[in-house]
Amino acid sequence: MLRVYAHRRAGPLSFWYERPEMNYAAFDRGPGYFMRFAGKANYRGPFDLEGVPLLDYRGDIGRQYNPIAIAQYGLARFNAWTDSGDTADRTAWIGAANWLARSMRANRLGVKVWMHDFDWPYRQPLEAPWYSGLAQGSGLSLLIRAAQTTTDPRYAVAAHLAFEPLHLDASQGGVLVTDANHDMWIEEYIVDPPTHILNGFIWALWGVYDYAHWSGRAEAFQIWESCVATLAKRVADFDTGWWSLYESPDGTREMLASRYYHTLHITQLNVMYRLTGIDAFSACADRFQSYLDRPSHRALAFGRKAIFKLRHY
Repeated sequence: MLRVYAHRRAGPLSFWYERPEMNYAAFDRGPGYFMRFAGKANYRGPFDLEGVPLLDYRGDIGRQYNPIAIAQYGLARFNAWTDSGDTADRTAWIGAANWLARSMRANRLGVKVWMHDFDWPYRQPLEAPWYSGLAQGSGLSLLIRAAQTTTDPRYAVAAHLAFEPLHLDASQGGVLVTDANHDMWIEEYIVDPPTHILNGFIWALWGVYDYAHWSGRAEAFQIWESCVATLAKRVADFDTGWWSLYESPDGTREMLASRYYHTLHITQLNVMYRLTGIDAFSACADRFQSYLDRPSHRALAFGRKAIFKLRHY
């Protein structure tokens, strides 16, 4: 664990831990994604023979295709391509989109999803193959941009297919959960009870936004509006008063966000404000930024997070 977290730039976490940045060009009617993903665009590998990124988790897991990483790498290279027009960037995002278009498989209830073919430690261990609302949303965002930018019909077909789990309840093989308060969530990890991971919920929701505006389907707009209402109502649940939580509190143990995820929350909430105009999102982002600016809060969060990792997962 110390080796992994002490060498993030060279180890299995190197793909994820970039600096979260809003992509302002995406709000000027450009085709780009809402976050820049500049660090992800510079990922050094490993890659397969077709240029699709693999993540090396080492140990018993080893090198694996991770659908979330593939989608976000494709979005990163798409952003780079829209900025530069570089052929290498186009080849990279096309390769990621092609992998997504051909790689969905039916889950146990017959719904097509992107599977993770490795076990993953969490509150409830995720046993392969498992699927994720975050993967569906991020993959959908790339496929829609591929459909808009090329004449290849495979991307539109795959995008419609990828949306299906995003409008089905988890009990039906989808990734939606409606809680006891009648609030709708998109779940990053399909576990019982649901954990409502904040960053995964928001990233997945951007896929719904992209699909709704691309397809015009009424049910996509309904899911977007319901989930936005949930986030506006419940985002304060993730505010401890000095730092943000990674997942919704459940009355037992409290999982703080790492510094990276805390910074990501700030960026995501600012994007949500740009997409919706809802003041609660910008206000929460400002509070989280004020926590980040305080050295004592950063130190306390680091220590608490390290203890959590050593005790749990």
